Order: sequence, then C-alpha cells, then structure tokens
Amino acid sequence: MDIAGNTILITGGGTGIGRGLAEALHAAGNAVIIAGRRRAPLEAVVAANPGMHFATLDISDAAAIRDFAARMVAEHPGLNVLFNNAGIMQVEQVLTDPDALAVAEATITTNLLGPIRLTTALLPHLLARPKASVVNVSSGLAFVPRADTPTYSATKAAIHSYSIALRHQLRDTRVQVIEWAPPLVATDLTPGQRDNPQALPLADFIRESMDLLAANPDAVEILVERVKPQRTAEATGSFDTVFNRINPR
Repeated sequence: MDIAGNTILITGGGTGIGRGLAEALHAAGNAVIIAGRRRAPLEAVVAANPGMHFATLDISDAAAIRDFAARMVAEHPGLNVLFNNAGIMQVEQVLTDPDALAVAEATITTNLLGPIRLTTALLPHLLARPKASVVNVSSGLAFVPRADTPTYSATKAAIHSYSIALRHQLRDTRVQVIEWAPPLVATDLTPGQRDNPQALPLADFIRESMDLLAANPDAVEILVERVKPQRTAEATGSFDTVFNRINPR
C-alpha cells in the first residue's frame, strides 16, 4: 500500500486508533472517509481536518453494511483502500456475569462478522481498481490473549487467520491484504486505558506505524516494536511468560 494517493475508508474512524490513522493518512496526501455509529465524533474529526469525509455505519447491521458499501462505491468511485478498524472490547466474567454471553455475541458480530461482511461487499469494487488494499486491524491479543476479554481476543485471533487466508485467495489479484496489529495503546477503548502507564501513547503508535508503512509498502503486517513480544511469543517459546505478564494472578 502506497502511503499517499489513495482513497481510504476507515471504520471506527471517529475516535482512538481509527481517528489517529485517519488524520495521519489524510495529512500524508490521501482522500479519507471515516465511518462509525455515532455522528458527533465523526463530524468533529472532519471539522478538524478539512477535506475529509464521513458516513455513519452500524457495523453490526448486515443490511446496513450492504447499503453502505453500495453508497461508498457510488459516492467515492476512487475508493481503493478499506481499513477494517471498528471494534468493541468489553470484560467478560463468565462465572459471575449473566450478560457475558450477550457481550460475547455482540463482540463477534462487531469485530469479526462486521469486517468480513464489509470486505465481501466491497471486494468486487476493489478487484476492479488498478491497485487496492484491505487492511485488517487485529491486536497483540490475537497472539497472547487477555483472559478477562476472551471473546475480544478470540475475534482478533480470527481476524489474523482470516487475513492470512484472504491474502492467499487474493494472491493473483491486485488487492493487497495487510494486518495491522496494535499493542496496548492509550485510547478510550476500555475504561482507564488512556491513563494506563503501560499503554503506548497514541501519537507514538501512529508515528511508528506510518513510518513502517512508508518504509515497507509491500508489508503484509504492520508491527510496532511494542507488539512484537506478543506476535512472536509462540515461536520464541515465551508464550507463558508473556501471558502471565498480561494476566497477572
């Protein structure tokens, strides 16, 4: 993926990592469309970044995704990059919380079915572009899970696997598949995460990520240094050590 000259759709673009990536890619010389459930944050981002566009989307609604994809193609025919970034992360106490199953089901619908549905809906258009990319935002938790967010971690592991398989199926096309795996980043994804001293500052994550993309336009994974211990834990025999660090008893 070239760092400039694209028309990019970013889901979950109103806050956190999505907003940070949207602003950085917009500044780098791309046309950027951000999408999300809530209109107010999207409007705020666009107001702060003249020339950026927004559209509301409930990524958990299958019918809405189909209509949204058709509208994006009609309104932005140059669209050639999809960032599947939208996601939710909630604690599940499977032994004590009667709502744990509902949380799990909502997480799967948003974090896994949403990206698959949107990719499927936009893929015919992307295949027709001279050069295109599908960027799936996973997580370090795809490789070493956080025990109190089991379904979130599982959906990110599934996104990792889906990205590998999709990349293989599209290997003879002009569509590149990239996995972008953040570590713990200082955002409002979960309560208190922004103030967690162990979280990588958002600006640092965005800066390092953009540098990696600029240096490696053919990369299949974008991995900042902070996430590499999780990404390589299984291969290096350090899984238990990393797991216990993430999940202290």
